[in-house]
Parts: sequence; C-alpha cells; structure tokens
Amino acid sequence: MKHLFGTTAVLGTAAVLMLTGCSLVQPKNETLHYQCGGTKLTVMQDNKQDKVSLVLDGKQLTLPQVRAASGAKYSDNHYTFWSKGNTAFVERDEKVIINDCRLLTTPNDSILQGEDR
Repeated sequence: MKHLFGTTAVLGTAAVLMLTGCSLVQPKNETLHYQCGGTKLTVMQDNKQDKVSLVLDGKQLTLPQVRAASGAKYSDNHYTFWSKGNTAFVERDEKVIINDCRLLTTPNDSILQGEDR
C-alpha cells in the first residue's frame, strides 16, 4: 500500500506540473493606436522585453519600462510614455508634450468605450 501511495503522489505531482506548464501564456507584441486630440500616436509594445517603440520628433524611440505608482510607464529619462487603462500621455524632459490620448481599437475605428482614467 505504501508503494502505491508513493506512485500516486508522484503521478499526481507530474500531472499538476504538466498542466501548469501548458497554462503559461507567452506575452505577445502589440501595436497600440491612440488618438491624442488631433494627433494619432502608434506605440509598438514589446511585452517580452518590457519596452515600447514610437516615433516622436521625427525620431524612432525605444523606451524601457520603469517603475510607476499606477499604470505602465516607459522612459529613457528624456522621453516618457505613460499609459493607464485606455488613456496615455507623453513627456519630454518632464513636460507633457502630447496629452489626452485615448486608445483606439484599430487606427480607423472609433475610440474604445469604457474605462477612463
């Protein structure tokens, strides 16, 4: 009986580990489109490396994720992209340069309804 219990415990543990491995979701890259007043902003989010890429001032920027009290914040200490829910803004040298950004479902769709700040 002792041997049977040991075998059952090992098989049960193996089954749990296999199921846990199957349930892990790999982060994927996303392209996010924002409407910021009269300006559109496209942000490529690399979830594997915790960074975003966007074009500002005619330059391609890659900003690493940094600690934020709330939302998701990416910064290279010169430019900052900060999003929370369906809203975002961009700073240059700690001054807001793009504000009132709202996430779009796609570049041509209307603004998402729902969560706001």
